[in-house]
Amino acid sequence: MRKSGILLHISSLPSKHGIGTFGKEAYRFVDFLEKANQRLWQILPLGPTSYGDSPYQTFSAFANNPYFIDLDFLVKEKLLTLSEIKPLIREVGNINYGELYNTRFIVLKKAFRRFLPNDAYVKFLEDQKLWLHDYALFMTLKFMHEGKAWSEWHDHYRLRDVDALSKLETEQTEEINFWKFVQFKAFEQWRNLKKYANDRNIEIIGDMPIYVAFDSSDAWANPNLFEFDHDRKPVLVAGVPPDNFSADGQLWGNPIYNWKYMKEQNYQWWVERVRAQSNDFDIIRIDHFIGFVNYFAIPYGEKTAKNGNWLKGPGIELFDAIKAQLGQKNIIAEDLGVVTDEVRAVIKQTGFPSMKLTQFAFDPSESSDYLPYNYEKNTIVYTGTHDNETTKTWFEKLDKNSLRFCLEYINDPKGKNKIESFIKMTLSSVSNLCVIPMQDYLELGSEGRMNTPSTVGSNWQFRINQKDVHAKLANRIKKLSKTYGRNL
Repeated sequence: MRKSGILLHISSLPSKHGIGTFGKEAYRFVDFLEKANQRLWQILPLGPTSYGDSPYQTFSAFANNPYFIDLDFLVKEKLLTLSEIKPLIREVGNINYGELYNTRFIVLKKAFRRFLPNDAYVKFLEDQKLWLHDYALFMTLKFMHEGKAWSEWHDHYRLRDVDALSKLETEQTEEINFWKFVQFKAFEQWRNLKKYANDRNIEIIGDMPIYVAFDSSDAWANPNLFEFDHDRKPVLVAGVPPDNFSADGQLWGNPIYNWKYMKEQNYQWWVERVRAQSNDFDIIRIDHFIGFVNYFAIPYGEKTAKNGNWLKGPGIELFDAIKAQLGQKNIIAEDLGVVTDEVRAVIKQTGFPSMKLTQFAFDPSESSDYLPYNYEKNTIVYTGTHDNETTKTWFEKLDKNSLRFCLEYINDPKGKNKIESFIKMTLSSVSNLCVIPMQDYLELGSEGRMNTPSTVGSNWQFRINQKDVHAKLANRIKKLSKTYGRNL
């Protein structure tokens, strides 16, 4: 079946409380998707964001973002009062993460103190025992150390001294339980929202970054999984090499996996990670899939990515191990970048759909794999993703030759309706799956950009307004999808 959907992260939804949540507006957006006859809602990773606010650099690969907990729902449960959440109302404007950090946990602690553990909570603790306690310890220690990275903690905590952690568990029981409560509420609200979407034949596509952050409970609690030295400092970190766009390459700084150790463990950590993500999402999009075949490793301490090397990843045997325990999962391979024959072979062996971006297609000087006539059915196509310009801004920045080529290709030579024509071309492609960013349907410019890679500043702050989600737009999207044989 040919399907289509919309890309919009939870944080970008309208909300009274300064950031999109799992609350009323999220349900309203699902209703909008249903009216638009869409079958896919794609979001970014749900993890708890850290310094820089990126959902791709989180404190845990398993935990959920506390900011997404809807406070109005907690009022309905009598865990909070209206007067307690009134000072937090910020109905319009982009996200102010600093304000969230300084206010959200204070009010969540009030809810925690009124919470009485129930059977659902006890079951949650059991279901999430693989990671939850370590995460709660990690967050407790992080706040004790005023937000510092775990590499800067006292050695007995940094190196996980058994006696020190046992003493912490005794002295900080309430704080540790607070972080477990926060995850319980986040998971509960997300699962309810996901069920609401699924009941309306809408599947959730969720992103899973290949790497975890160094400053995460995953790295702190599982040092054997990473290329660390005896003092638990990284030996190698991730990135990508220099290219035509960047003379220094990109130094991401994520710790590199110890694939040899993971293989000895039959890749169990990955099995559990995919199992967890499969509970959160109907379809998992694995970010930087090519890193499972070949990954770029840079010596720790380097200032650029110039001195890195390509190393071999686990390839197909990782996915064979996952399939052996979990069966065939719905996974999308994000294969943007240098796609070698080896990468193509692994993707073909897995059967996972790969990715296409129509914004990447229009260089008139060369034939591009991203031109729609080169696509295969087992792919997912986007106009652009969270890392790209909106299509409006992309058009504004095209050189004359590329613009002329694109307008001819989309059969809109004067560019009177070029954004809609570009969306139509993308929807009309042979790709089985098609996802359009909400910003493109709204025809937003640079104000709608979610992220500019390798920069800091205003990334991840974008939010739509309540008035953007309306029946007229839903009907337009529904007609477009029907025209191109999607969601029939």
